Amino acid sequence: MSERAAPFYCPYCGDEDLRPSAEGGHGAWECASCRRAFQVKFLGLLSASSATNGGTADEHHH
Repeated sequence: MSERAAPFYCPYCGDEDLRPSAEGGHGAWECASCRRAFQVKFLGLLSASSATNGGTADEHHH
């Protein structure tokens, strides 16, 4: 599944020159443009109610 979670852009500089990181472990990527390393992790699918309620789920944390 890690191949499907491959990022298309660096989350820091927006460049597309990304490479899998050998040092970072599973889901780790390196940006050749800004030299940052980061990790992508799939957390799971949102339920239909939390994806369509406009963010009101956060109100329960008060």
